[in-house]
Amino acid sequence: MNDIRLHHVQTNGLRMRVAEAGKGPLVLLCHGFPESWYSWRHQLPALAAAGYRAVAPDMRGYGGTDAPPRVEDYTILHLVADMLGLTDALGEKQAVIVGHDWGSVVAWNAALLRPDRFRAVVGMSVPFFPRGPVKPTDMFRAAAGENFMYILYFQEPGKAERELDPNARKLLRSILWSASGDAPRESFRRDVPKTAGLLDALADAPALPKWLTPADLDYYTAEFERTGFRGGLNWYRNFDRNWELLAPFADLKVTVPAAFVGGLRDGVVTGGGEGEGPGVQMLPMFCTDLRAKVLIPGVGHWNQQEAPEPTTKALLEFLATLR
Repeated sequence: MNDIRLHHVQTNGLRMRVAEAGKGPLVLLCHGFPESWYSWRHQLPALAAAGYRAVAPDMRGYGGTDAPPRVEDYTILHLVADMLGLTDALGEKQAVIVGHDWGSVVAWNAALLRPDRFRAVVGMSVPFFPRGPVKPTDMFRAAAGENFMYILYFQEPGKAERELDPNARKLLRSILWSASGDAPRESFRRDVPKTAGLLDALADAPALPKWLTPADLDYYTAEFERTGFRGGLNWYRNFDRNWELLAPFADLKVTVPAAFVGGLRDGVVTGGGEGEGPGVQMLPMFCTDLRAKVLIPGVGHWNQQEAPEPTTKALLEFLATLR
């Protein structure tokens, strides 16, 4: 951690905090919800030691980066433009872009829309899903029925904030454990009514998993107690708007070298079953140069934190193919 430098850059009208380590070809590391640059704390020094310039920003609305007030300032086009601007601010023409969770959505779309600037892409936990024929919130409502569905719960501005902002530590402890490979499968409950809150759907962690130290939880908690969750929640409030904005690009494929890394205890990866879910199985249909799919046994949604060594190994092996 002593080799990681925190500083700020200007990008796309934002003051963005970034964590940086090393020199060499640029690798951008994009985090998801509810995280920060800190989720890449294991990969930053490892990439630097391997000869790369590793940069992990606090994404728009998170941590030490500006959080614009309007929901519509968090579309996928804003998020991709932030990464373009960050590449420029770092004095680079191209980057390999890596994303986890929502950061994967940013990474996949950055490679899709600007392959001239993002020369390769790695998605973690969330595979690339091309634009579908149905508005996303309509699809989520049909799937959820009368049950709680967190994405739908997040849609109304202010509602989730009123629950989560006063309970940052409890939320972070619960969600990081419930979606990990350490928790029983029923820890993220599907049977609570749609009138429930997110904390009702999460099991309370009996103890911190080995991969998450008290200091790690303290760092995340302090960040969200300072900023609140609104910035990250606003990403979810643009599902339908993103669907509309991406209509002209619906039939595009990811053409740059690509890889996918995920855990076999992650429901996003498995589709709720065992092994590769449909999204992972269909990746070769949507990525014309898919070079690797690495699925880590026993690991849940937070693979770069739960299993830093195999995650970093997979990332470095993919980067080696680009040389």
